[in-house]
Amino acid sequence: MNTLTIAPLATPQSITLAAWQAITHAPRLFLQTIEHPSARCVLESGLPFESMDDLYRSAEDFDALTSAIVQRLLASETDAVYAVPGRGIGEAQRAALCKAAKEAGVRVCFLPSSGYAEAALSALPEPLAANNLRILSATALPCPLDPYVPLCIEEIDTRMRAGEVKLALLEYYPDEFPVWLCTMDDNGVYFARSLPLYMLDRQDVFFAASTLILRGAKFEELTRHGVEGLLRVMKRLRAPGGCPWDAEQTHETLRSDLLEESYEVLDAIDREDADALCEELGDLMLQVVFHSEIEEELSSFTFRDVCTGIVQKLVYRHPHVFGETHVQNANEVLVNWENLKKKEKKQETVADMMHAVPHGFPALMRAKKVQKKAAHVGFDWPDAKGALDKIEEETRELRDAVALKEGETRITEELGDLLFSVVNAARLLHLDSELALAAATEKFVTRFTKMEELILSEGRSLESLSLEELDAFWERIKC
Repeated sequence: MNTLTIAPLATPQSITLAAWQAITHAPRLFLQTIEHPSARCVLESGLPFESMDDLYRSAEDFDALTSAIVQRLLASETDAVYAVPGRGIGEAQRAALCKAAKEAGVRVCFLPSSGYAEAALSALPEPLAANNLRILSATALPCPLDPYVPLCIEEIDTRMRAGEVKLALLEYYPDEFPVWLCTMDDNGVYFARSLPLYMLDRQDVFFAASTLILRGAKFEELTRHGVEGLLRVMKRLRAPGGCPWDAEQTHETLRSDLLEESYEVLDAIDREDADALCEELGDLMLQVVFHSEIEEELSSFTFRDVCTGIVQKLVYRHPHVFGETHVQNANEVLVNWENLKKKEKKQETVADMMHAVPHGFPALMRAKKVQKKAAHVGFDWPDAKGALDKIEEETRELRDAVALKEGETRITEELGDLLFSVVNAARLLHLDSELALAAATEKFVTRFTKMEELILSEGRSLESLSLEELDAFWERIKC
């Protein structure tokens, strides 16, 4: 054999001329199955053929079936044609066939086909606005979808598969969204029935040619949205005739909103409130989209550029996942990350790395980041003991500056040194000073609230008590 041609049968009404000519002039013809309506045209033509049905019945699993089919096809002494229903053989079988054919020196020719979807479209009671129509196999789901684009899903062969398709689609479409389920009769002719999406897997008409068709949805019909929905809303708000407030915003006017939304996300995490976290992450994402839209209007960059940048960065900084680098643990991952980041940002010295830490960070966070840069080259305490001793040293120096009344500038400097030392100790103890301070503040508020409630319950007021008396109540609350 020199050439093996794969000829998709599609449906009797939509088989291509090239496929039919290949079938009718085949030196040797193989038919995937005679138990499919698409095979009717071959059966009625009287052409001699060999089917693979016996292999389907005897194979123990899919791998064994694929191997047996490939072996039978390539064993032909003459050129052959393999006629298969639908668009052609599946990806796994295609890969196995191509590999074996290459080893045997056989050329494999795949003829194009219109497939089930195109034939099913003709069965709809009204024409479908099929601009940018997307055609998928049911086995390709779940995958990202655009609900605004018409969709055809082929090969919904079982009720279980229909259930999987339904669940994938319900991530994008509402339960009641109208769909057409198209099924082929014994003569290879499609008929369509309309039903709501949630009823899909309650039907009993599924086999290999079953096809589902969905029109493009309108924005107001959708009850679930992805990033594309958020982008559409933002463009509408900023467009002429949209929202005057949104249209007036700039990076500068949104600065405080971005910071506020970030803190609200952290607050939801601290409270372990999943519902609040979901909402706050949405608010934070709005800020990202907002800033991206402003830049797109200036022809600077788009939201897609933002996504492209972070994807490329993640791939570049994870060579142990996307490349050939091998790591033993998370610590090695962090070392690689810092080295790659330094190379990427062309930071030649440690000082360059320190200067690159944003000045807009909260002071405790920036201190920790700078300390980590120094630690990266070994300028660090071996453990937390040295940092704790440093806290005592800086405390004494602050006390001395205050006692000697050395002036606000000097006292501020010593106070800063003390805070810097506290951050260093927290880092070496593997604690987050920002979170520790936040927790201490919250603890103080909680205790103060209880202290005030106790004082009021005894018919007294905070203002009427001395510091010593307040401290006594405080100790009672701590107990």
